[in-house]
Amino acid sequence: MEAIWEKLYEAARAVRRERKISDYVEAGCVSAAVLSEQGNIYTGVCIDTCSTLGICAERNALFNMITNGEDRLSKVLCIMHDGKAGGAPCGACREFMVQLAGGDCGGIEIMMDYEAGTVMTLAELTPEWWIQKGEKR
Repeated sequence: MEAIWEKLYEAARAVRRERKISDYVEAGCVSAAVLSEQGNIYTGVCIDTCSTLGICAERNALFNMITNGEDRLSKVLCIMHDGKAGGAPCGACREFMVQLAGGDCGGIEIMMDYEAGTVMTLAELTPEWWIQKGEKR
């Protein structure tokens, strides 16, 4: 496994801290780290609310990347609520990543299972996405 995955894992682990913020908001049970094409790591945690105003860790990390002036994604790793690293992003996160990439998803890698070293591309996870219709991957 590439050493960068270890760095992403450590970055995501460093921000994962489950906590109750108020009677209506909890945060940190899932964390994520993304690697930009420029080689920088950005992190985020999930924020769960009693309504639909929450956000997934992956999108939070991507928003952090965008806030810091970057918009090209290379790798994504998350640590799930059970403490295991890896897993497929939800549909909303996949949709955002596909749109961010402009449909060119073949080079974006997602860590599916950290212990086994299983990685898939975003294109493999979204084989029939609407934005990719008719485009080469």
